Amino acid sequence: MELYFLGTNAGVPTLQRNVTSIGLRMLDERRALWLFDCGEGTQHQILRSPLKLSKLEKIFITHLHGDHVFGLPGLLSSRAYQGGTTPLTVYGPPGTERMIVTTLELSQSRLNYELNIVEHTGGIVFEDDSFIVESALLEHRIDSYGYRITEKDRPGSLDSAKLAEYGLKPGPLFGRLKRGEMITLDSGETVRPEDVLGAPKRGMVITILGDTRPCDSVVPLAQDADVLIHEATFMHDLVDTAHEYYHSTSKQAAEAARAANVGLLIMTHFSSRYKDEEQLEPLLEEAKSIFPNTRLADEHQLIPVIHGKYKTSQ
Repeated sequence: MELYFLGTNAGVPTLQRNVTSIGLRMLDERRALWLFDCGEGTQHQILRSPLKLSKLEKIFITHLHGDHVFGLPGLLSSRAYQGGTTPLTVYGPPGTERMIVTTLELSQSRLNYELNIVEHTGGIVFEDDSFIVESALLEHRIDSYGYRITEKDRPGSLDSAKLAEYGLKPGPLFGRLKRGEMITLDSGETVRPEDVLGAPKRGMVITILGDTRPCDSVVPLAQDADVLIHEATFMHDLVDTAHEYYHSTSKQAAEAARAANVGLLIMTHFSSRYKDEEQLEPLLEEAKSIFPNTRLADEHQLIPVIHGKYKTSQ
């Protein structure tokens, strides 16, 4: 999996940074794109990225403030023109459906693909054979949610020595064993997957939080995650301002990452008072003094998510 930040600014876009949207690109068999939030200008940012709207499968909305959703109607309308004809599901808090349906109806926009809208108030919002997505309410001026994306454990690698003992050669039988199927050899002997597979590979965990000030939901959502994406709207010298506006500081984001034992903290959602990378550097230094494996979200840069990579580098 790869993360791609399409917008990292809070409130309004600037010449340097767009408002919030995060892409999660699935590799391997799924070959899909998930989006988390869709601020104004997201589709334009996608045009400048390696991401493809034709691959967009799901959109998860953290909350309904404009800097997180104003790009949604335009993106939904334009998706078909960029090859997107497969079904698309939008997950979000109550009010998401009314916002989308009303906008599309009033603008007389017609979609030539199936659009599903799932409203939730936390808990498990999606699950299939490969992933489970859980959500919990955070603490913001309106209902805002964080998402925990867990890749389910995958089968271990085939043991070539054990396969050779059974006289097995590369072919369709390998795939059946990887899928967990038992096979029968010409000799009548049966081979179980556990006979030739190594230990299961632990899936990756990514936690993406919406706007929030410190609250009890953060650490459980982020516990032992490979990557935590946490807002850091202000430096800690503005902690009173952050609290008043229901946001977090860079220090508070780092404290959450340390408490949750995550692998990597990526801070985003920066106040417009920080004009450029030079002015953001103190936020990074402040966070790294508490949680060393911290980085600032950088727009238009792919970040690979590799299980265990970040924890071993701390």
